[in-house]
Amino acid sequence: MDISNIKADKVNTTYGIKIGSDDAPVKVIEFINLKCPYCKMWYEDSKDLLTEYVSAGKVQRIVKHFDKEKPSLKKGNIIHQYLDYTNPEKALEEIDYFFVHQDEWGDLEDFTEIAAYATEKRNLSVQSNEAEAKGIVKEANEANVVFVPTVFIEDEIFDEHITQQELKELIDSRIK
Repeated sequence: MDISNIKADKVNTTYGIKIGSDDAPVKVIEFINLKCPYCKMWYEDSKDLLTEYVSAGKVQRIVKHFDKEKPSLKKGNIIHQYLDYTNPEKALEEIDYFFVHQDEWGDLEDFTEIAAYATEKRNLSVQSNEAEAKGIVKEANEANVVFVPTVFIEDEIFDEHITQQELKELIDSRIK
């Protein structure tokens, strides 16, 4: 991933699902799309380590569901509408589910079927996330974030290719 044009200083913690304490010394900011297979890889590979750090109060995750116009990712935009940003624990549970079942709902033909899937399989309804979604897109545009996943820890920018050891070392180096 070419990060030369990304402006890390334009990324903030205003929008997104905030998992963990606002007082955590390290913020991990994740631009993801639930239909992206690389986002799924990032999420699954980092899940246990980030859960451990969040539980210890060392990390706060800010998960930003980035609505993309790329045809292969538009299905993720539909699912994003069903996540409750006001209930981070429930949202994380739903993110887990939708990544595990990405092939199942991702193979549905149209957006109506995807919406029905979220409603019928998870008993979810559309949330009032429009301001969040627009804020995330605006922030991504200002920061020149183009690809998902794009992950930030302060001025460090990376994607799903980071190893767990590298991620651990990066987080540990920022804990005061």
